[in-house]
Amino acid sequence: MSETQKYLTISALTSYLKRKFDADPYLEKVYITGEISNIGRRRGRHLYFSIKDPNGGAVIAAAMFSYASRLKFEPEEGMKINAIGRIQIYEPSGTYSIILEQMTPDGVGELFLEYEQLKRKLSTEGLFDLPKKRLPVFPKKIAVVTSPTGAVIEDIARTVQRRFPSAQVVLFPAVVQGEKAAPTIIKQILRIDESGEYDTLIVGRGGGSIEDLWAFNDEKLARVIAAVQIPVISSVGHETDNTLADFVADRRAATPTAAAELATPVTLEQVVSRLNELQIRLNLRMKQLIDVRRQRVDRMIKHVIFQQPDRLYIAYNQRVDQLSHTLMQVMQQRLTTAQHQLMTLVQRQLQVRQILLQRPREQVQLLTAKLDLVSPLKILTRGYVLIEKDSQVVRTIKVIHKNDTINLRLSDGTAKAKIIETSGLENE
Repeated sequence: MSETQKYLTISALTSYLKRKFDADPYLEKVYITGEISNIGRRRGRHLYFSIKDPNGGAVIAAAMFSYASRLKFEPEEGMKINAIGRIQIYEPSGTYSIILEQMTPDGVGELFLEYEQLKRKLSTEGLFDLPKKRLPVFPKKIAVVTSPTGAVIEDIARTVQRRFPSAQVVLFPAVVQGEKAAPTIIKQILRIDESGEYDTLIVGRGGGSIEDLWAFNDEKLARVIAAVQIPVISSVGHETDNTLADFVADRRAATPTAAAELATPVTLEQVVSRLNELQIRLNLRMKQLIDVRRQRVDRMIKHVIFQQPDRLYIAYNQRVDQLSHTLMQVMQQRLTTAQHQLMTLVQRQLQVRQILLQRPREQVQLLTAKLDLVSPLKILTRGYVLIEKDSQVVRTIKVIHKNDTINLRLSDGTAKAKIIETSGLENE
């Protein structure tokens, strides 16, 4: 690195310091006290001024955006204040300033600090992030914890009567300001929750200073509101006021009238109108369903099955015929197979029989041939003649006489002859 590269530009240094300021957690939320100076610088909805240390010469630039909705007082030159904000560096000019979130006149700053610390504590515990209970659509009994002499109960009762007259509003009187306020409010809330008779609870009071509303920043009260089973609507102070009760309640209302409207989500007129609408829709739907069912019945009546019932079993008859034909084929095939097996068996038996008779047959043929050799018929084929007389073979001339009829058997036939003359060999 060269010698010149060790030097930073003013912009680079300022950018580095800005990143340091932005990353420092201690500068993200700073509590300061001092006097307002240069209050005249206002730009539209934003307020720019300085805060100086009354005991020394230190001064810091300050800004508050949309200050009119944040402040409940008019800042004046030289006014002592307590403020909460974050420190930032403005890079173009290299100056640092504080961007204010809250600012109060000195004297109530301690209450604000206590409020912020308690708020941060409960938020860290997750008390503000617990699941919010749903308000009933058709409440029957609405409990209200507030002062019996203020306008809060009157506004709530009148609004509920106008919107949903069937709901009953029950007042549980409590002290809503001072040291005794928080204990009495807690006592009434627990009483209502333990009874189990109410489906909505409204806790509230009218507007006032932070001291007037301080009872609703009580830590124990906040924990009780978060723990009860009944849904709670908080209506404390004006719209710009924020108490711990507002953060832990299930719903927050800017005014008592708004709280009553939240407790009665729908009006009686809306219910009646909705019922009429549902009745009409129900009638139309029933008519549609009836029409659909009627059309279906008509289609079923006109169906060919009802017009020609025999079609119901035609397919079954065809199936029976098909199965019968298949059965006959199977039986015929099995019969053919059995016949074939029987013929094969018979042929095998014949073959066995022929094998068994072959030797005797050959012996018979041999004997027949031998017999044939000595057979008279065989001799006849060589030119000899067999002479018979009176069915007796003539063996000697002595039995033949003149005029006798004799039978001659040759090899290929027979003949009859008549003796004309006889002579013996001894006469020769």
